[in-house]
Amino acid sequence: MSHDHPHSHDTPPAPGSVDWRDNGVRVIKGDQLDTNTAQTPGMNRAAAINAARVGAQKIWAGTVHIHPNAKTGAHHHGALESVIYIVKGKARMRWGERLEFVAEAEPGDFIFVPPYVPHQEINASTEETLECVLVRSDNEAVVVNLAIEPVEKPEAVYWVDPIHKHP
Repeated sequence: MSHDHPHSHDTPPAPGSVDWRDNGVRVIKGDQLDTNTAQTPGMNRAAAINAARVGAQKIWAGTVHIHPNAKTGAHHHGALESVIYIVKGKARMRWGERLEFVAEAEPGDFIFVPPYVPHQEINASTEETLECVLVRSDNEAVVVNLAIEPVEKPEAVYWVDPIHKHP
């Protein structure tokens, strides 16, 4: 993927070869996130860091607000690593071959999802919106839906973000 600064990300640039003022650190203000993404009832998402906004090549980051009682079906994200930071609300994660393991996370907690782990994300509250920061190890939208009967079945409101499409 190309972007607007002339160097490879695999080797450091030669001194003086990059205009760091225009191609250095970027601050993305919270009120300037990109909401021009597919939106789904029950959920609001916004991208902060991606290739289009800042030239990111190996990472995606943004926010996800999940309405009460939203949940995904069983899936994994291929070779991607994911980090979810809980800002507000309570998340429940189920994982394993039969989604037999469960853990909950609250504000201030981080969730790490390794590559290929079968899992299901759930807003554990029926009343409060779940607000998260989501970081992925690549810009690729990878989701592999699995033929596992979810322990907690998805209902009318789904957890959908740039890689969890509405079923």
